[in-house]
Amino acid sequence: MEKIVTIVGARPQFIKVAPVSRALRQSFREVIVNTGQHYDFNMAGQFFDELEIPRPDYDLEVGSHSHGKQTGLMLQAIEEVLLQEKPDGVIVYGDTNSTLAGALAASKLHIPLFHVEAGLRSYNKAMPEEINRVLTDHVSDLLFAPTETAVKNLERESIADPVRLCGDVMYDAVVYNREIAGRRYGPERYGVERKAYYLCTIHRAENTDRPERLGAIIDSLIRLEAPVLLPLHPRTQKVLRELGRLDVLARHDHIRLIEPVSYMEMLALETEAAAIVTDSGGVQKEAYFARVPCFTLRDETEWMETVEAGWNKLIDPLRMDLKSEIERLEIAAYQDRLYGDGRASEKIVGAIQAYYHSKVSECWF
Repeated sequence: MEKIVTIVGARPQFIKVAPVSRALRQSFREVIVNTGQHYDFNMAGQFFDELEIPRPDYDLEVGSHSHGKQTGLMLQAIEEVLLQEKPDGVIVYGDTNSTLAGALAASKLHIPLFHVEAGLRSYNKAMPEEINRVLTDHVSDLLFAPTETAVKNLERESIADPVRLCGDVMYDAVVYNREIAGRRYGPERYGVERKAYYLCTIHRAENTDRPERLGAIIDSLIRLEAPVLLPLHPRTQKVLRELGRLDVLARHDHIRLIEPVSYMEMLALETEAAAIVTDSGGVQKEAYFARVPCFTLRDETEWMETVEAGWNKLIDPLRMDLKSEIERLEIAAYQDRLYGDGRASEKIVGAIQAYYHSKVSECWF
């Protein structure tokens, strides 16, 4: 039985690994490495419990640093794990520093590399995530694209043969968990009514590291009339405190500042929201899966399908009024299966099995 090392480190990756790990362990021996990129238990630990992911075999506990230092520390630690485990393959997810470090370590040791959620492009190289995803795609041996758009992006970069269109594993996770989430959680605990509040998340550096942009976002939330649930990412909370805006937000009764919530609770809150305001790629898709309008605080998105389908609107907070955009949005007809059929994980594992079968065949002929 082949041994596969799975490398994760951030909240979206824990969500993605849950359905893939369930499928993978039926045919492979899996070793999970948690880099510790999200080191707070609310941001990481509870996801393993809630999503029933096997506890990591390795906790690298890298924590928060500058991009270069964090990636370098991860690269060194992952390389040591791979040298010790001698796996037959490595799986990385998405576009974080954990993704890039895992990709570099595997490729330099000539270990087959499999990239889940390949082919996404924002074409904004100021985003660290864009650099991570492009470099990872170009050293991967199998690339699992969630959409036709992702496949075409890779074709434009002359990557075609190792690409497999499989659908989105985050949709797999939603299909598996949404009914459970709805039974466990509801917005009432925050004193808001179903379909009568906005849910907001802010964490990307393009917003948190630019005071004028972050200030414009905060001002736009204050102008909204319905309650706003705002689970604060630790970095966002730190920046708001330094800018003196945290107390300003707290003085407005309709802004409900809450701790980061679990994946299951986030699913429930997304489903019952009137609209979602975010800069998260994953939340954009979860909003679409929940059939809730989304307003994305970015100039571009990797998930243009949601925009083209009429359920997601890109918002430049320096030029556009969020309140007006929410009020004028006209919801389009919902398009099913933009992100697959909920069986992406099975297709990924099947493709990995076929990959090893082809390698065995090559040895005989």
